Amino acid sequence: MCVTAVESRPAAAFGTSSPRPNRRPFRARAMAFVALTKPRIIELLLITTVPVMFLAEQGVPDLSLVLLTCLGGYLSAGGANALNMWYDRDIDALMDRTSQRPLVTGMVSPRECLAFGIALAVGSTLLFGLTVNWLSAWLALGALFFYVVVYTMILKRRTAQNIVWGGIAGCMPVLIGWSAVTGSLSWAPVILFLVIFFWTPPHYWPLSMKVKEDYARAGVPMLPVLAGNKVVARQIVLYSWVMVAVSLLLTPLGYTGWFYTAVALAAGGWWLWEAHALMGRAKAEVTGAKLKEMRLFHWSITYVSVLFVALAVDPFLR
Repeated sequence: MCVTAVESRPAAAFGTSSPRPNRRPFRARAMAFVALTKPRIIELLLITTVPVMFLAEQGVPDLSLVLLTCLGGYLSAGGANALNMWYDRDIDALMDRTSQRPLVTGMVSPRECLAFGIALAVGSTLLFGLTVNWLSAWLALGALFFYVVVYTMILKRRTAQNIVWGGIAGCMPVLIGWSAVTGSLSWAPVILFLVIFFWTPPHYWPLSMKVKEDYARAGVPMLPVLAGNKVVARQIVLYSWVMVAVSLLLTPLGYTGWFYTAVALAAGGWWLWEAHALMGRAKAEVTGAKLKEMRLFHWSITYVSVLFVALAVDPFLR
């Protein structure tokens, strides 16, 4: 479903050392460690975790369980993000949008970042296992491994399939949310896993189109670096149609009712409108039309938030 990429050129030497941490006030250093966890990304992950817990419970889940699951999820994703920054510190220094990350500025040293990421990974696994259940713990650890090793270390610098298959890590919170409540898995979280899987490329590719010069400079073969905007836009439309179709499977299987279906149809219809509009603008670029790729990127965040909130509300309207 995606254009196969060629091997990327090597990025800057991995051994490039970062500046030593500056002697800054405690608050600045603390905020730098918080930044290593990428809080804004984790917010989106939690949006796909908590509503699934409401769906699994078919009502309000135990609030202490919700809090523990959110805490474990934050620590696990935060550890993965910190380890991602540790490994990618060489290419982060080459890209404008990542040039102010803590390892690049020297606010945090590579050794500190590595220790911090490992500590969060271990702590989150134990927290999940001892307070939620071990199925959720292994799922969270699997997501962390997939993001750090499969995506960051193997795929990201080698193929435009990086965000397609690397996105599996971001699909795991729906499995974690369901398993936290039920202690098992079923078709509902699998369908939602696929929704996020097909959502991730058309969510991220518009941003990649915007900053493709950054990725090209760092030698990261994101699809917009290797293919023209028309090719990328067609891929976005293709993935978008599959995503919307999959999102509608929950109702015929009996997991959701009329409210979720109505929201999924409305939000999905708007998404498809925006995706096709982006493809139209990409085809018209030669005439000087502006791409406005960030319209779909911003809408994609709204879409997934609205869809999953509908999941949480639906059980109360059936």
